[in-house]
Amino acid sequence: MSMFPYLSHTEEDVSAMLREIGVKSIDDLFSDIPSDLLLSKPLGIPPRCSEHEVSRILSSLADANDSGMVSFLGCGIYDHLIPAVVKHVISRSEFYTSYTPYQAEFSQGMLQAIFEFQTLICELTSLDVSNASLYDGHTAAVEAATIAVNSVKKSDTILYSATLHPHTKEVLHTHFSGSNISLVEVEQENGVISVKDLKEKVTGTVAVLIAQSPNFFGCLEDYTEITKIVHDSKALLAVSSNPLSLGMLRSQGEWGADIGFGDTQVFGLHPTLGGPTVGYIAARQAHLRKMPGRIVGQSRDTEGKRAFVLTLQAREQHIKRERATSNICSNQALAALATTVHLAAVGKEGLKEAARQNFQKAHYLYDRLVSELPVKPLYDRPFFNEFTLDLDSKDAASVLTAVEKEGILGGIALTSFLPDASPRALIVAVTEKRTREELDRYVEVMREVLK
Repeated sequence: MSMFPYLSHTEEDVSAMLREIGVKSIDDLFSDIPSDLLLSKPLGIPPRCSEHEVSRILSSLADANDSGMVSFLGCGIYDHLIPAVVKHVISRSEFYTSYTPYQAEFSQGMLQAIFEFQTLICELTSLDVSNASLYDGHTAAVEAATIAVNSVKKSDTILYSATLHPHTKEVLHTHFSGSNISLVEVEQENGVISVKDLKEKVTGTVAVLIAQSPNFFGCLEDYTEITKIVHDSKALLAVSSNPLSLGMLRSQGEWGADIGFGDTQVFGLHPTLGGPTVGYIAARQAHLRKMPGRIVGQSRDTEGKRAFVLTLQAREQHIKRERATSNICSNQALAALATTVHLAAVGKEGLKEAARQNFQKAHYLYDRLVSELPVKPLYDRPFFNEFTLDLDSKDAASVLTAVEKEGILGGIALTSFLPDASPRALIVAVTEKRTREELDRYVEVMREVLK
């Protein structure tokens, strides 16, 4: 213990505390963790190593990672270019060590960063209000649904599209599992939401339709008729979108949606094994006071200078629990700052150019694959930068294994998310980071593997 003076408890102290709470060991405190999630054997590290020795062992393991793979992975986490200034700004100690900006007089920098994030999200979504950020795009769906349930009187049903990301569906079901709210899936037809099935399932007790475009399969949805169907039933429409796609496609607000949400991982955040990411949510002015978490506003100080404050905080830590709109505990301020710096660095025209490159490069690869190789689209629909292929007679998982040996992460087998899906289905994502040479090589490697 002498190496770490901040670890103040002796073995006798630990034993006394365990006796007091009625358990035999520290391991007993974690007995509710399922056994299949626990390590079945000790870590491969020699016992009684010093901190330096452990660090050296872990560094050698990290060096074994192959960071030079060319990625075509998608399904919510993408490999995009990130301006160097992003890391520089978020590495400043006043940002990466800052906590909740309760005291405005000491927190103007972080408050302004959050305010700018909110402003950017409103501009992207064409909606009126946004909050200080959420954990990720999946939990943002829960918050969107909660806004709707609290807004539509006598509602007890949430509709969601079958083309929604499977993880979003899981989070929705988990969150509302202990409530009286019913969740009903609207079927898909040829890769997009079925208007026919929607008409049959929209009733007077529906609070919201949760939808996504580009959807999980990469297809672009048309909400022209859907918006009218939902609003005619007095329900709300909440749409999840890849925010990069909004640089060239119609935004949630332009579609007539009441709530827009999603994930900003595409702006300034490295894939990093799936996180951390940032959830965003925006809504029309009518839903301002039902927004979750915090909203930063602009004001004036006693000297008349521009100042920023926490304007609304509708979580149970700040107001009566029964009046809280959400139990969210925090925001993703540092990661949201990365998104803000990224967007500020590329600007409006840079965002449009990045969106165009994603679109054009994805379509270049798609056109070559379907015209030259024995593959076809799973759904023949318009798409942004991600598409799903049917590999004809080949198993997607085995194809990906072969492609990986050539230094390419070739996509994601659809069965990784949907076990009952066709084993031949492969989801491929293309970003502005991919070069013409990498796209052409992908085609040639796939040509050999699919022989």
